[in-house]
Amino acid sequence: MPERRPFVRLPTDVYPVNYGLRLKPDLIDFTFEGKLEAAVEVTQGTNQIVMNCADIDIITASFVPEGGDEINATGFNYQNEDEKVTLCFPSILQKGSGSLKIDFVGELNDKMKGFYRSKYMTPSGENRYAAVTQFEATDARRAFPCWDEPAIKATFDITLIVPKDRIALSNMNVFDRKPYPEDHSLVEVKYATTPIMSTYLVAFVIGEYDFVESQSSDGVTVRVYTPVGKAEQGKFALEVATKTLPFYKDYFSVPYPLPKIDLIAIADFAAGAMENWGLVTYRETALLIDPKNSCASSRQWVALVVGHELAHQWFGNLVTMEWWTHLWLNEGFASWIEYLCVDHCFPEYDIWTQFVSADYTRALDLDALDNSHPIEVDVGHPSEVDEIFDAISYSKGASVIRMLHNYIGDEDFRKGMNAYLLKFQHKNASTEDLWECLEQASGKPIAAVMNSWTKQMGFPIIVVDQEQHGSDRVLKISQKKFCASGPRNGTYENCPNWMVPISICTSEDPSCTKMKVLLDQPETTVNVTNIAPDHWIKINPGTVGFYRIQYSSAMLESLLPGIRDLTLLPVDRLGLQNDLFSLARAGMISTVEVLKVMEAFVNEPNYTVWSDLSCNLGVLSSLLSHTDFHEDIQEFIRNLFTPIGMKLGWDSKTGEGHLDALLRGLVLGKLGKAGHKGTLEEARRRFKEHVEGKQILPADLRSPVSRLAFLDSLEGLHKQADMQEEKNRIERVLGAIPAPDLIQRVLNFALSEEVRPQDTVSVIGGVAGSSKQGRKAAWKFVKDNWEELHNRYQGGFLISRLIKLTVDGFAIDKMAAEVKSFFESHHAPAAERTVQQCCENILLNAAWLKRDAEDIHQYLLQRKAPPV
Repeated sequence: MPERRPFVRLPTDVYPVNYGLRLKPDLIDFTFEGKLEAAVEVTQGTNQIVMNCADIDIITASFVPEGGDEINATGFNYQNEDEKVTLCFPSILQKGSGSLKIDFVGELNDKMKGFYRSKYMTPSGENRYAAVTQFEATDARRAFPCWDEPAIKATFDITLIVPKDRIALSNMNVFDRKPYPEDHSLVEVKYATTPIMSTYLVAFVIGEYDFVESQSSDGVTVRVYTPVGKAEQGKFALEVATKTLPFYKDYFSVPYPLPKIDLIAIADFAAGAMENWGLVTYRETALLIDPKNSCASSRQWVALVVGHELAHQWFGNLVTMEWWTHLWLNEGFASWIEYLCVDHCFPEYDIWTQFVSADYTRALDLDALDNSHPIEVDVGHPSEVDEIFDAISYSKGASVIRMLHNYIGDEDFRKGMNAYLLKFQHKNASTEDLWECLEQASGKPIAAVMNSWTKQMGFPIIVVDQEQHGSDRVLKISQKKFCASGPRNGTYENCPNWMVPISICTSEDPSCTKMKVLLDQPETTVNVTNIAPDHWIKINPGTVGFYRIQYSSAMLESLLPGIRDLTLLPVDRLGLQNDLFSLARAGMISTVEVLKVMEAFVNEPNYTVWSDLSCNLGVLSSLLSHTDFHEDIQEFIRNLFTPIGMKLGWDSKTGEGHLDALLRGLVLGKLGKAGHKGTLEEARRRFKEHVEGKQILPADLRSPVSRLAFLDSLEGLHKQADMQEEKNRIERVLGAIPAPDLIQRVLNFALSEEVRPQDTVSVIGGVAGSSKQGRKAAWKFVKDNWEELHNRYQGGFLISRLIKLTVDGFAIDKMAAEVKSFFESHHAPAAERTVQQCCENILLNAAWLKRDAEDIHQYLLQRKAPPV
């Protein structure tokens, strides 16, 4: 890591109590004028005021002490590197209250941060721009000079001066709207005073929108704003939001503190969504659902994102982290409770099983790397914040909170949460404050347990063996750090230890925990009473504990029938297979063992279990694309997926639900990608009918079918597609086309005007993930167009995602060196850790190939050989 820049927080001698802010954006010239009148407290005499400020020009500034005369600032000293400005005054500002007045101008940038412009097309086909905001983590300072730190909270009185035919929204409700005296085409819109809040949660949007509106059962006005003419696409999110607000009010026993909440779809938006208090902004695909054209997975995604952002209205907005070091708690918590909320609204989604596949296993994979990091990272300079918006803060954060909730029990957990929110509302808190409240509510050593999961990186592998003694089973359980590159030959002195809550179940009742222990040392023995010799024992029922398990071969053998006959819960069938796959990747067992276990899933009915299998087989297929027997693994995939494919067929049947729709899309897509002839022919036929308008494809099949069909018609459809979700679906698919000249066309298309900047990344990623040729071409394309790509995403998290999607699949040592040296000469500070993780992954892939390729090849050949 390069030397960290010394970073100093703002001085505390002057702090804001209220910001009176007037902004007048110009949607033609992309500039804005601003007037700030802030009520401040001077805590000790000073002749300067230091604030955050970036890309803003201050025209005049003055200070008026209460009951005194105005003092004009004599100089503005900008420290651009630190995004600060020092206002210098000719005399000492005395202790006490006063008012700070600043007139300034800024630009509506096109970088998707701060106060920026977002391009949209009117129904008549004209390009126009909206002015919107994205302030987290540190970009409020691009809209107005402020104390831009989460712990410096104040109230806000916002006034926007905007064209009178535009909608103008902010955090609070409008309480006054009148013509602007100097120009009658403008109106002056005043909003009610906000509660005490952090700057990063302030928001405003000026543009053209339609909306749908409803009231939640507890009297909050909920609106969903959509592009003009698409109001009906906001109805699904509206229904989710109206159900969610009362759910959280009840869960936390604290009411939602504002009179209204707006959810709005923004055309150009870097993240998935942003929880601004009372005005939550979303990417179009995270909010809009077309009743006729949206697939089941999009509905589920929208429900989760809405649940996530609304949770922040309490956890994050009402109580805010003291500094960015505690960001993980904000995000990890919301990423956990979004599932609780969706499970409440849509029990038919089986969403907790999907959590294990989407978040839990993803976090385990990343956290097994040497280049992982602890959940809690000391953040100094806020430029380091972007780097920790990753799968560790979100997914591992959510996973350890799920484990904690399970360890404490729901009732005490809610009691502790309520105490925390009441104690710290309108204030700031740190991770320790939450542990303390939960500890008091539960009487368990929460801080000691949780510190082992948040302050050190990685997680343990739990090694289990058993012996039968009469009617008792004695388990020998030990822990050591799990490393993606396999066991280390270190002595035990320097090995980290975790406090591991361990649950145990038996074949008598696989869904019920028979015993719980807290493993707080390297090893222990546990005595499970009254268990017959022919009964199996399973550790970690529900796959809640954040660790991998290595069973003795006899224990594993006894568990495998539970996969075939489905007596193990879906989430445990998934967890068992996923553990084995990662042990194989780490060289602790042979990959052939895992292939044998995978064959036991032939009767599997559960979507999420298939999805996880599909993911792991995708990793293996990508790895073996570097060999000359790639076709053999494709055949293995075809054999495994054909029975379920035949059973499901192409057309949905009456009585099928959400998960059947997801499973059909997954299985047909997988069969097609693995070159299953019947599936490909049927996909081509149906795609042709879809394009000709004879028989429109159901939304759930569009992705898999078009991926298997043709490019030219797709580019045409992309132009016609009105819905962002449909466009994104086509963009991801475009990447999955093998011929070299087509690959090049798709890559060029990714940087064209046709694709929104935030979606370019998934197009290039689609190419990289499609084939060996695609991977090479995408990496070359990224290198050739690096300046433009880096400039476009300016250090945000999209640059990390782009790098990961492009290079993670390589499996030759020298590629790791090439990637490393490219980024040594092309700096991408925000993606530094990602680059290290990718290089580590490439080396791990190469080692895995060297180790297991020949055995896998032999096994796949012998599977095909006719029995003698």
